[in-house]
Amino acid sequence: MILHTTCTLFVDPLVEKLRCVVRPHAVLRRAISVTSMYRESDSKTYFVLSSRDTVILHADRSAQLRTSSEHISSHWQRNMPPKKITRSSAKSNKHTEEVDAQQNVNEESDDSRTGKRKRSAAVKLDVKKNKSDETAKASYSHWLMKSEPETRIENGVDVKFGIEDLKVLPNQTGCWDGVRNYQARNFMRDMRVGQQAFFYHSNCKEPGIAGLMKIVKEAYVDHTQFDKKDPHYDPSSKPDNPKWSMVDVQFERMTKRFIPLSELKNYHLQHKVKGGPLKDVALFTRARLSVQPLTAAEFDFVLSLENVDLV
Repeated sequence: MILHTTCTLFVDPLVEKLRCVVRPHAVLRRAISVTSMYRESDSKTYFVLSSRDTVILHADRSAQLRTSSEHISSHWQRNMPPKKITRSSAKSNKHTEEVDAQQNVNEESDDSRTGKRKRSAAVKLDVKKNKSDETAKASYSHWLMKSEPETRIENGVDVKFGIEDLKVLPNQTGCWDGVRNYQARNFMRDMRVGQQAFFYHSNCKEPGIAGLMKIVKEAYVDHTQFDKKDPHYDPSSKPDNPKWSMVDVQFERMTKRFIPLSELKNYHLQHKVKGGPLKDVALFTRARLSVQPLTAAEFDFVLSLENVDLV
């Protein structure tokens, strides 16, 4: 059949494959992958479509469509390997709707060869990952917060702050300032009033969990970033656009016994092999963070260790 319409040809730089657009023919309203092209003469150019139909572009810019049931030139058959016909494509000749459906399937197959389906899969993976991150974020309702219980002078100031120091503050409440890591800061911004946290003694002779506290004020501006005399002063942070945040915490109780890092590490290694709540705990997978999230399962397991009698 002869289609008295213009056939527009162009090369898609993303897929690096010649495509043919023929309008307004009902079967060819959308862009169709061209699997091969052969120029027989100045007057005729053949384009074999992914659906095994052939478009012949004449010199007068008219386009002739040959369906797969029609004979393709002997020169074409001699020079190009035959394309494999699937069962579904053979059945598709029975009905126009089945033809359209098969063309869609073939086009998806072409897209996978050109990388489009890979990009689509990557997008879906990103969406799935984001949803997974959001789900994980929503599941964080417990925390582990590190502080140094032993004297250490930094810029002329003792940065010591252990759980005993929190206990003697008015109302046993203090601000958790000085955090200068963006991920740790973001975790503090996710904290909500009433959530519990372990008070973890770090950078000392025996690091580990000393007690529990709760969040009593959600994230607000950390004033120490603007104090030139404070060891955590940040000259790049401005009052109209502060970088750092802090929360207020209140002492709840000491754990029944001190839970050392070495014991937690043993459980972590066991759970990595045999499975268990501490197999992915942030204390070992994101060890450098001073503020770490805990799932409910992780928090409950660690808390249960205070009742374990060590021989």
